[in-house]
Amino acid sequence: MDTFDYVIVGAGAAGCVLANRLSEDGKATVCVLEAGRDDKHPLIHIPAGFVKTLYGDRFLWTFQTEPAPGLAGRSIALPQGKVVGGSSSVNGMVYNRGQRADFDVWAQMGNRGWGFDDLLPYFNRSETRISAGDTSQRGQSGELPVTDSDWINPLAEAFLDAAAGAGIPRAPDYNSGFQFGSGYFQRYIHKGRRVSSAKAFLRPALKRPNVSLRTHAQVVRLEMEGTKATGITYRDGSDGEHTVAAAREVILSAGAANSPKILQISGIGAPDHLQEIGVPVRHALPGVGENLRDHYSVRMTARAKNVRTINEFARWPRLPLEVAKWAMGKPSVLAMSPTIAFIHGKSHPSLDDADLRILFTPGSYQDGKVYVLDDFPGLTCGAAQPRPESVGYVRARSADPAEPPAIQPNYLAAETDQRITLAGLRLARQILQRPELAQYFDHETLPGSQVQSDDELLDFARRKGNTGYHLVGTAKMGPTTDARAVVDDELRVHGLQGLRVIDASIMPMLPSANTFAATIAIAEKGADLIRGRS
Repeated sequence: MDTFDYVIVGAGAAGCVLANRLSEDGKATVCVLEAGRDDKHPLIHIPAGFVKTLYGDRFLWTFQTEPAPGLAGRSIALPQGKVVGGSSSVNGMVYNRGQRADFDVWAQMGNRGWGFDDLLPYFNRSETRISAGDTSQRGQSGELPVTDSDWINPLAEAFLDAAAGAGIPRAPDYNSGFQFGSGYFQRYIHKGRRVSSAKAFLRPALKRPNVSLRTHAQVVRLEMEGTKATGITYRDGSDGEHTVAAAREVILSAGAANSPKILQISGIGAPDHLQEIGVPVRHALPGVGENLRDHYSVRMTARAKNVRTINEFARWPRLPLEVAKWAMGKPSVLAMSPTIAFIHGKSHPSLDDADLRILFTPGSYQDGKVYVLDDFPGLTCGAAQPRPESVGYVRARSADPAEPPAIQPNYLAAETDQRITLAGLRLARQILQRPELAQYFDHETLPGSQVQSDDELLDFARRKGNTGYHLVGTAKMGPTTDARAVVDDELRVHGLQGLRVIDASIMPMLPSANTFAATIAIAEKGADLIRGRS
């Protein structure tokens, strides 16, 4: 049996950062266990490759939600990255930290050291902000390059002009802690290529002799001696089970679906649930798998006119030219994120900051098909409630580590989520019908002009909305007075020793943003907590 100082489960956003930081002194030994394959396939590194990597099971956990009352009984696909780099190897590459208030609320919930000002040094540590604008408040020496969109389309420009005409100005830097405004998303694309957490953090760490990566490693259980975690037993498809021991700590960074599942199949969780699935109770912790939150996005689409959109650039006869541009390092549809512009707006003018989000793409996909572009010029506006109040759960279905867990996000269960989603859809329509877009806007294709009342729009949202791919909260950070808390504010599992959860699972609430940037900051801080530097 091999022994390492630290055993990290998951080579996703958090696990890659932890492997780098915990090994940088050259002394501590680190083993990273990843259930997926390596990240060498070229589709991972070409930004436009997401249309292929987010389909099928080659690079994904192909999770499905439980049927949801809020979605008219639908069950929807909930893919998560199952590959070195995790979801950062397959996602939309948007870099979005969130608002100051998002993290200040975490601190107010009893989590010391987790306010925005506390996390700002960790956001900055990991990044190198590459921009022609003011970068004085952003990181300049981190491993992750954060760039501006370089593919400027007249349709996107008109959309942002229409937002300004509606009273939503362009935001100088939406990653400053205040988001109200519109603009182009920053992204982790550099020199035409995706920069995943694996490329930025893990690959440099693997050059050190004290770091080991094992792929195709399906965790069977945590090994425990009393209340202390001592290692991980896993299968790799070869000959039986293998165990790696942790001399210092075991760290779960397997994501908000798999981290709680690993705890549960190891006997850590709600006793009633563990007994139901036939797992002996090792440590009663009722909050494991509870408090699941995810963004829910509802796409409106329209037909465009007098302009070329992604729909035309990404197919014959123009695609070969886009490939040539990409190969020469020039702006190209191959090197862009799937969503390029945003509005962070307000559902009521009295609010201090944004409480709704609209995502814009100068392109559109066919209704009901996975990333198949329309055969006419199109545009998409996705409306979302960025701080959802609907909560759900992740629960292992059995003791079998290979069986996917039951996942129920309970989308649109909360009245607030319904109200803000409706406000976002109505704002999107208002923007699309403004004079600044008149020369490019032809007509709405989804849901169509016949859908007008709140009831009709909400029914559309229930039938057609989809995941934001931003699962969090299932190993909630909080004090022991919080019945749903799983880890304390040093990310140690309550009541156990030698075991931490460091990934998006620990977020008590969703930030009003894509979760990659916040997960990186959590891992940066988590590494300092482990090393006694925070």
